[in-house]
Parts: sequence; structure tokens; C-alpha cells
Amino acid sequence: MAAPRFTGPIAIVVALAGVLAVGAGLTEDTGLWDALSRESTPPPREFPVLESSRPIRIEIPSIGVRAPVHGVGLADDGSISVPSVHRHNEAGWYDRGPTPGEFGPALIVGHADTKDGPSIFFSLPKLQPGAKVEITRRDRSIAIFEVNSVERFGKSKLPADRVYGDYTRPSLRLITCGGQWVGGSTGYQDNIVAFASLVATKNA
Repeated sequence: MAAPRFTGPIAIVVALAGVLAVGAGLTEDTGLWDALSRESTPPPREFPVLESSRPIRIEIPSIGVRAPVHGVGLADDGSISVPSVHRHNEAGWYDRGPTPGEFGPALIVGHADTKDGPSIFFSLPKLQPGAKVEITRRDRSIAIFEVNSVERFGKSKLPADRVYGDYTRPSLRLITCGGQWVGGSTGYQDNIVAFASLVATKNA
């Protein structure tokens, strides 16, 4: 599937694909994340902001998610890699972007299902605004996010500026597949994206 192009101060190319599972990708653009960070002056810290530390665990009590998180990079086609089907009950954090709790959108992807049944983000569409997402980080801090919305987008209509470009505060994007199964290189025709904002921190 051809990747839709988005224009602006920084061109973002989103390549969405995936069979039976999550398909969300951001093509590599040298210095993309650093450039986006420099686009605007950080706002006053009226909310918690953390230093960089890799995520190691995710918990979403309202939908029964409790799982390890490991880093994922870019696939050969330039899209964000997804967890191996052998690790489908783990989540994948895009390790070229912000860590959860830093300024900017931390991206965590997960499979909706496999041929053997539901996977880690199967119930992501059931998340409600106000639900809490807790990310345990390597430095033993826990970043607590509150869900703002859960939305469905056609894979050719993902709003890249909203998903990838908001550096006004620490935020989180949980991404999986959804909608109708169409097969082939597309898999499910839509992406489910949960938008969440950092509201608190605590020690593990």
C-alpha cells in the first residue's frame, strides 16, 4: 500500500500495514523527532515532566492489560516495526521517539489478535476517556497517563500531525489495528489510536 504523504514544516510519511495485528508506521526522517521538539518552546511545567528512561511495563487496569514493553525500531520498508508474533502479548515502544513522560508523544504499538486469538490490545477500542494507563520505566518511576480519546482512522487517513507532532506536553499514543479485515498487505482496514496525557508520576 502506498504511504500517504503529509506536508508541513516537516514532511511526515506514514506507512500503515500489518497482517492480523497492529499496523502503524512512521518513516525515518533524519532528525525528525529533534526537529519537532525544536518547533515550539516548551510550555511551563504545570504538569509532571520526566527525563528520558525506557519503558519496561504497561498496565491498563480497565481493560485488563498488564504486560512487558520492549523497544521496536524501523522495519525494512521504513515503517515502525511491531512486536514479533512470538511476543504478541508484549507491547512495542518506538525507540526513536520520546520515552513515556518526556515532552512529546511516546508511541506504543501492540497486536490486536493473531491466528490463535485475542492479543494484548484486543480491547483497546473499549478504553474510555478518563481511564488510566501506567507505564513503568527503567528508572523505576511510573508515568501515569489519562486517556483523552480513543479514535478509529482509515489507514490512509491517519492524522499524522495529531499522532506524531504534538510536543506541547508529555503524551502517549497506543496504536493497534481495527475495523474490517480486508486481508492482503493491509490486514485490518483501520487503526485504533488511544490519545492520552501525562497526569501524575510515582515511584515503582
